[in-house]
Amino acid sequence: MTEQGQQHVDDVDAVTRAVLTASRLLVAVSARSLAAVEDRVTLPQFRLLVVLSMHGPAKLVVLAERLGVNPSTAMRMIDRLITAGLADRQTNPENRRETVLRLTPEGRALVGDVTDRRRREIATIVERMAGEQRAALIGALTAFNEAGGEPNAPAADSATYPLGWADR
Repeated sequence: MTEQGQQHVDDVDAVTRAVLTASRLLVAVSARSLAAVEDRVTLPQFRLLVVLSMHGPAKLVVLAERLGVNPSTAMRMIDRLITAGLADRQTNPENRRETVLRLTPEGRALVGDVTDRRRREIATIVERMAGEQRAALIGALTAFNEAGGEPNAPAADSATYPLGWADR
């Protein structure tokens, strides 16, 4: 292998290790942000709430597709969320034979609270970095997200709450 080829392999390995380490940190931050609501929702149920938060009301089949689960699995999750008061079913105003699923105000507040908690903890970590490191991180993570097909998170004052799990 050429020196340049070896450099490429070493760079890929170093970046991969750095991203794996960062992912452990981000998983820990995510777990802590969900800890306050773990008595109310499971991680898969929370993911469903996030998808409804990002995309608005949806039919069950569309929701299941966005989550990558079977409609029966999505139905069980939504039934539990309805029982918990975090989601509800309504007749589709565009086609009265269809039902759409949506967040309740309580469900939207739960997603917002978890997102705010996560955002604050990440901001605390980022504040510990030097300015030039933060600038470099923005560029590196933007490129990484684009390479992975992940949309950018909105600004802190945005009305949406994307916590991951983009449509694929």
